[in-house]
Amino acid sequence: MRYGTLRLERRRVLVASDGTTWRKAGDGTSLLDVIGGARPSWTPLGRDPVETEFALPYRPPTIFGIGLNYRDTVREMGWDTPKVPYLFPKLSSSAIGPADDIVVDTALTTRVDWEAELGVVIGTRCRNIDVSDAMGVVFGYIAANDISARDLQAEDGQWVRGKGLDTFCPLGPLVVTADEVVAPQAIGIRTRRNGTLVQDGTTADMIFTVPELISYCSRFFTLHPGDVILTGTPAGSGDARTPRISLRPGDTIEIEVEGIGQQRNTVVGR
Repeated sequence: MRYGTLRLERRRVLVASDGTTWRKAGDGTSLLDVIGGARPSWTPLGRDPVETEFALPYRPPTIFGIGLNYRDTVREMGWDTPKVPYLFPKLSSSAIGPADDIVVDTALTTRVDWEAELGVVIGTRCRNIDVSDAMGVVFGYIAANDISARDLQAEDGQWVRGKGLDTFCPLGPLVVTADEVVAPQAIGIRTRRNGTLVQDGTTADMIFTVPELISYCSRFFTLHPGDVILTGTPAGSGDARTPRISLRPGDTIEIEVEGIGQQRNTVVGR
């Protein structure tokens, strides 16, 4: 099943598709409610939704970020391969929809970067879950762009400001349920900046797999339905290039997580 949230008649409406028809929830149920186990009543939507109608699917309670989780990224950076996942918070308030504007305040940051990622949506409350059981708590998957202010990361030595600014986490357009994703470790990930391909990788290159990341996070924190784990990004981010490339107002950034979703966001100034 594929779930999304549409902007319809000045309202936000939960919709779902089984691959053939689209339906809408008629009782005000949100996607977060469904992830938590709600069973809404459905009526036919009557048409296929237009791509630009999709809003942020839902606002995750907690977003966990994972850094340096692709072998090609580690080689590109010239860093040692991590022995354990590099974990950081991504603020819930940073989440925006798949076509919303990314707002860059140049008084705060001038080194804004892209990171296309596969996001894992947790469906079951859990703590200290074994790797062998971890896939059982996955509700589904979502496309994500971990926008990052590299200068703030460098200044702070930790990543809360650099990763958590408002609008710095485009999500969606859809959440694809786990039963439709046969091989989460074989998903292509691509990014285009102003139409030029800048990232082209695969989740097969992950250092720590999806179940390993879930298990690791659950050792330290209780995971709740709707939490999202961002699983890292392949090589090709702008800050690692020579010369460095940073996002500027007027740029467009498009990401594709194969079989999960595509986004197209415009960068605007403040």
